[in-house]
Amino acid sequence: MKILNPDELKEKFNDPWVAPYQKVLTMVDGDKVEIVEYHPCISGSHWLLHQYKNNSDLIDNAYRDGNKHVYEAHVGSAPIDLKASFNAAGIDEIKVEDDLVKVTHSGLAGAGVGAGMCRGMADGVKYIELIKSGGGSKEGSATVVTPKLEKVVIGVDDTDVKDAGATWTMAHNLGVELKSEGFEYIDHIIVQLYPHNPHKTQNCVSIALTFAVEASKKDELIKRAIEILKRDTLSDKTAIAILEGLEIPEKLREYSIATKSGMMDVETAEATAKELGIDLIAVTGQQGKVGALAALGLYDDVEEAVKAYDNK
Repeated sequence: MKILNPDELKEKFNDPWVAPYQKVLTMVDGDKVEIVEYHPCISGSHWLLHQYKNNSDLIDNAYRDGNKHVYEAHVGSAPIDLKASFNAAGIDEIKVEDDLVKVTHSGLAGAGVGAGMCRGMADGVKYIELIKSGGGSKEGSATVVTPKLEKVVIGVDDTDVKDAGATWTMAHNLGVELKSEGFEYIDHIIVQLYPHNPHKTQNCVSIALTFAVEASKKDELIKRAIEILKRDTLSDKTAIAILEGLEIPEKLREYSIATKSGMMDVETAEATAKELGIDLIAVTGQQGKVGALAALGLYDDVEEAVKAYDNK
């Protein structure tokens, strides 16, 4: 076994058959693990997602958004019986050791190359433990070691006014600015709320921004989000909600569906957030708490998030 960091891998395997991944992030919540990988290809990478999802007992769910692969998994060991074309690649083991996450990948032929060399060159990887190089008809395997991160989702609502602004753009620019400050901005989800809400400016949506952060930097992330919103918002009703971890409580999802299909008040939002231990913060006002909390319950279900319910 060889231990190699990304720079060493790039120097050692400067070959036309190695395509470096762009980035690998790993978030942990108890024994649950969420792996986000930015693959060098786009639709061609769906083959790999199919293999991993169907062959790895440690993966509970997996999906692709462009070249971004998301694996919802759990800690454990479940070696794969590799078989060409059918069981060609997957995850053998996931371990969390102090502030590091160790994920062992294995694969045949090109999937074996991806297991170590391609992933190991990605941003976010500290080093790999190269077990077998792979390529040709050979098996490849490696343990990819990344920092232990946590997921933080920020719900944002009410940043615009009747004649100016757009919450979805302001929220995205918030994420981009936080990214420039070193925070990992993963996604931006638009959640359609009740179309007949009399408080709306027009389309009536709120936004969920997802981040992967070190535990020690969570407070700074939230502090900076509030500061930027105070600086840029046009509304005196702006609020945010904060969800930490990899789980969405069922009661939160129920609240979000209710806020999509009918009127909701600030008092119910506050009571729900308090029961679930979710921070609900008035940035410039109280009204935005309703939509900010609703954004959190559907951030992982984009098809449901965008639906408009006409229950008038």
